[in-house]
Amino acid sequence: MRRALPLVRARQALAHNGRFAQLRSANALARPFASQVAGIATKIDGKAIADDVLREVKQDVEILRENHGEDATPGLAVVLVGDRPDSHKYVQMKKKAAKNVGIRSIETTLPENCSHEEVLEVVRQLNQRSDIDGILVQLPLPAQCNQTEILEAIDVDKDVDGFHPFNMGRLARAGEDLRHARRDFVPLESRNASCTPLGSIVLLERSGCEIAGKHAVVLGRSNIVGLPAALMLLHRNATVSMCHSRTPNIPEICREADIIIAAIGKPEFVKGDWIKPGATVIDVGINFKEDPSRKSGVRMCGDVDYEAARQVAGAITPVPGGVGPMTVAMLMVNTVNNAKARLERKLTGETYMPAYQLRHSDESANPARQQSVPVRWKYGSSAHEP
Repeated sequence: MRRALPLVRARQALAHNGRFAQLRSANALARPFASQVAGIATKIDGKAIADDVLREVKQDVEILRENHGEDATPGLAVVLVGDRPDSHKYVQMKKKAAKNVGIRSIETTLPENCSHEEVLEVVRQLNQRSDIDGILVQLPLPAQCNQTEILEAIDVDKDVDGFHPFNMGRLARAGEDLRHARRDFVPLESRNASCTPLGSIVLLERSGCEIAGKHAVVLGRSNIVGLPAALMLLHRNATVSMCHSRTPNIPEICREADIIIAAIGKPEFVKGDWIKPGATVIDVGINFKEDPSRKSGVRMCGDVDYEAARQVAGAITPVPGGVGPMTVAMLMVNTVNNAKARLERKLTGETYMPAYQLRHSDESANPARQQSVPVRWKYGSSAHEP
């Protein structure tokens, strides 16, 4: 008998009190994701949550192989241009995560002085490969390469970074369909949405933060984090305010927020007295600040003054150890979900597979459907009681 994928089983579960109940693995339920000291905010452990997500992804990959053979193995291709040490480090982290969950990964390395057309040709070739479900071009690119054109050349069904304008638009468009169908946005069931915002929403979910009906403030409006994070929060029925460099009175706006996602790129920009007591703070920033007490002379910090904020907030992510591990984990989620969509196209003969497909929960619970088709991927599918 074929085993059902974890996310298929998740869709069979009832929603609790009319709202989506996030299902976790047995390990996830067995231990907390955060630690708390009296009078101090709960620290949201991004590493622990990412590890549990990766365990679930690994289980999905094993079931795909068991049910559909080695051809079902998800494939991730990474394109690296130049010799930047930080880029090499990030690529190795992603390759290691892929190996640990059973994703086949390949790397194409081009010299710093390669032409724009050479990079485009690599992307075009990867687009044609049936064994590749995700293509990631490591940024930044050298000056002679048109970054926008190269990213837009990636097949939208393999755009695991979620940077393609088509996938950005698809994420924006999903909201109306979800509302009409009375369904929720489910990050782990998404395809090709931006990884860092996806990870931020999962951190909120798995730390027990209620999103629906809350006031969320997003600091930053980039296409990589700020804008998609705001869309995802909207799809989870939050009231969203976006702040940026031209926004007046940012401290006052933050003080009204139940949730803050800080992605503004300024070290310790958000002060402790900007935080509403009990608010949940997701710090996306990665900055370096002078610190004579350190051997290197600098220390890593986020966009939030962590020590001050933890005296007021209800829960907060540290830097490092918060959002960073989740970005890599969600890259693996996107890759595996693309592989499932590929298998469904093969099994059904369909040539187009949307990133979200609205249907009733009884279709997902059909055992025959589970055995014949891995799962139809969408932006939201949880049962939602009246």
